[in-house]
Amino acid sequence: MSGELSPIDKAKFVAAKRSVDFVEDGMRVGLGTGSTAAWMVRCLGELVRDEGLKIRGVPTSTRTAELARDVGIEVISLDEAKWLDITIDGADEFDSELNLIKGGGGALLQEKIVATASDQMIVIADIGKQVGTLGAFPLPVELIPFGWQTTKSLLEEFLISMDVLRRDTTLRMNGSRPYVTDEGNYILDLHLGRIGNARQLASVLNQIPGVVENGLFMDICDIVVLGHGDGRVETRDINEGTVEEDRLDFVESENVFSDLQD
Repeated sequence: MSGELSPIDKAKFVAAKRSVDFVEDGMRVGLGTGSTAAWMVRCLGELVRDEGLKIRGVPTSTRTAELARDVGIEVISLDEAKWLDITIDGADEFDSELNLIKGGGGALLQEKIVATASDQMIVIADIGKQVGTLGAFPLPVELIPFGWQTTKSLLEEFLISMDVLRRDTTLRMNGSRPYVTDEGNYILDLHLGRIGNARQLASVLNQIPGVVENGLFMDICDIVVLGHGDGRVETRDINEGTVEEDRLDFVESENVFSDLQD
């Protein structure tokens, strides 16, 4: 499979590989959802199996839970864990202040709950996720199904007064039916182009009746581990104000790469 991995996949892998260095024996770890997080779960599974790492993982989606169990990670609920030492997750976009857009994989509600219940949140991403201003990636908003079209209309009215480039909204679909989250909700994707005041927008969205949560993660991420296709890795710590650069030798293991579907 070594010749089949794209530079983006290599970037995701090296970011994931470096991120597990933050995980220590005995930790309760939030396990993110998405393609980059799947690499991370696989890497943790190798440490559990080959080095005897003892951790308990709290997944942010049913598919992450299934993958974690498959690779040998003990899975517990957030209620069992009560609080987490660390959460490692991907992002659809991040800016210079490490504010994020998340939810492209449909797990934004559980991801935000788990991330905010952690001492530290680490985001793993490829270089393409870095932006000057949030908003190019559609912003997911989770809605309850009851009266969702009314909620959509209210939301579109609120957007008129927001500092955004566009105000297009679409219901996320799964074939011919609405996409349904693990909590049984719908997702409305906001195609805004640019978000001038993400903090204000995040607050306004959650005031709208019918909105469960939005995909703006403000002041939650502590560290971003940024991978490049040539094996370079940057680790940016927003609290310490530091940037560290390194390079990982890219050695593909059948255990990590086999049957990875996301």
